Amino acid sequence: MSSEPEGPRAERPKRRKFSAEYKLRIVAEYDALTESGAKGALLRREGLYSTHILDWRLARDHGALKALEPKPPVCKDAKSPAEKEAERLRRENEKLAAELAKTKKALTILGKAHELLELLSEEVDTPGRPPKPTE
Repeated sequence: MSSEPEGPRAERPKRRKFSAEYKLRIVAEYDALTESGAKGALLRREGLYSTHILDWRLARDHGALKALEPKPPVCKDAKSPAEKEAERLRRENEKLAAELAKTKKALTILGKAHELLELLSEEVDTPGRPPKPTE
């Protein structure tokens, strides 16, 4: 079995990540170009879009070198192990609470059925036993 992923998304392109140094170098090189068409050639050579340059320049100008670092992918399901465990325990707690409520209802019904049977058995006349006096 090969280590290559298989399926319809196997050849899907991977998201590129750029270091802060690379971004600063490209912005400086882009700003230094003055010849006609040189900026477009740089973008094509590096496989970039003009919006990359605009975003990186803005971050540089605001002194946000940290903002130039690649950001981790944002994923809805990206939870820490502690959050996953808390969610699992929360679901288990809800399940057990529902089961407990059902058991309590069943016990209440059984208790009432027991009372009813006791009342019925007291009212039944059995041979050789006088009926109980009512108070």
